[in-house]
Amino acid sequence: MADTRPYPDEPAGPFPSPPTTVEDREGRSIEITASDDFADTFEDVVDMYVQFDPTDRAQGIPPTGEERIRNWLETIADESVNVVTRHGQDVIGHAVLVPDTDDPSALEDNSEVEWELAIFVLQDYQRAGIGTKLLEHLLGHASDIGIERVWLTVERWNNPAIALYERVGFASTGTESFEQEMAIRLG
Repeated sequence: MADTRPYPDEPAGPFPSPPTTVEDREGRSIEITASDDFADTFEDVVDMYVQFDPTDRAQGIPPTGEERIRNWLETIADESVNVVTRHGQDVIGHAVLVPDTDDPSALEDNSEVEWELAIFVLQDYQRAGIGTKLLEHLLGHASDIGIERVWLTVERWNNPAIALYERVGFASTGTESFEQEMAIRLG
């Protein structure tokens, strides 16, 4: 399968794998777990996105309104790779990789599939280092299950997000009018 986009030659990592508990910059204890069966976490993730400030959406996601949130999550749930962060019982962050293929048989070898990344942290928990930890643990989990190629798009003016992606090893692969594409190769 030929790459549809360029990826760095050298793999990034290693990255830590969930589960773990970390302390954020505010001193809060944050649990990070991989959701191997997304159905077990689904309702908690829906609750997080219902609370999500619509002004903090990027490129139309997460959608607004509980029904649209449920439809979006159900659409990506079956084949996606999910890592969540919790503060107490509440999900406060969600990172997801969605396979960029229409061929379900391609998922038999994760290394041959490109995976699109999306990551969200509730506003009250942003700028506390949680997004970095969530992203690192998602990439660690992805590497553990054989995923090698991850890409994303980010709004060109979202400098904090771009800086985060670059810190963990993403490289810019192209720019459209309002978004920048970035990619990482996992080892």
